[in-house]
Amino acid sequence: MSGPIYITKPFLPPLEEYTDYLRKIWDSGILTNAGPYHEEFEARLAEHLGVEHVSLVCNATVGLIIALQALRLQGEVITTPYTFIATAHSLLWTNNIPVFVDIDPLTLNLDPAQIEAAITDHTRAILPVHCYGKPCAVEAIQEIADNYNLRVIYDAAHAFGVRHRGDSVLKWGDLSVLSFHATKVFNTFEGGAIVCADAKTKRRIDKLRNFGFVGETMVAASGINGKMSEVSAAMGLLQLKYASSVRDRRQAIDARYRKAFEGLDGVECLSLDEHTWHNHAYFPIFVGDGTGDQRDALHRELKRIDVHARRYFYPIIPDFQIYKKFGAAGGHPLHMARRRANQVLCLPIYPDLSESDQDAIIAIVRKGR
Repeated sequence: MSGPIYITKPFLPPLEEYTDYLRKIWDSGILTNAGPYHEEFEARLAEHLGVEHVSLVCNATVGLIIALQALRLQGEVITTPYTFIATAHSLLWTNNIPVFVDIDPLTLNLDPAQIEAAITDHTRAILPVHCYGKPCAVEAIQEIADNYNLRVIYDAAHAFGVRHRGDSVLKWGDLSVLSFHATKVFNTFEGGAIVCADAKTKRRIDKLRNFGFVGETMVAASGINGKMSEVSAAMGLLQLKYASSVRDRRQAIDARYRKAFEGLDGVECLSLDEHTWHNHAYFPIFVGDGTGDQRDALHRELKRIDVHARRYFYPIIPDFQIYKKFGAAGGHPLHMARRRANQVLCLPIYPDLSESDQDAIIAIVRKGR
């Protein structure tokens, strides 16, 4: 092994290229508040993703909070128990009530049938997650939302660049929120973006990310400090140059894992959809019978050789103490989400992962399943 191996390692472009951007930032003296790199990055990012409007934010958690506020939501919001804690936290921060429903065991995304069964007179929105970058059942979710007059905000933290049936998955729903955290497929150190379809909504989001200011002396809404800095925007501009090659390298690593685990008893890989252009954000495997014992043993064995795989997402959110009072819709036991949480182990995947290190990981998985 070449040293500790973590689930991901951020892609960093050549330092000398980034230094050129930093010199210009230093010379201009503009560090934040919609500087020239910020504005250029927004425009080029929208073009790269094939969407109408993008609003950059300081991180995806703040992005979710702004998105919920932008749509003036207040009430119950149906969401997934199988996600990172920030998804649910954004609901509490905006005084909304999370309602957890079960997932599809094959996609790990919200099960549309469970969504519809959980709708009440207090339901205001659906907050699905494109888990591991695999698209939700967007057509079915939109049909439900239309039938019940609900808003849809997608937590698209994992879904940078993902296309569904030839078009950006970020176009679905009312808003989509991306993460550009250092662990993501595309990073700006810290950062994120909110994608929307119309200029009016973008203007509201842009106000909310800057304390609600309109001009210099008027505050129109209770906004937040959600701005992206010039330093992060410059990193984003540079990352766009390498986005395709980074994705290609991740695809190659994904393919090597799949070939190695094909037909291996006790290890299941998440399937790829032929109608989706995947970004290969994560490589989850599902180990054992759902008790957690076999998965945890493999987790320990990988740590023994300094490979730090992660149990994304374990435990499920309703099992955290602060969320137990919310529980699941109708007292549903969330069998699928809990089973997958007890099986999942995300293996390292990043452009610099060497074949020899990947082979060492594969050998441990094959031996310790």
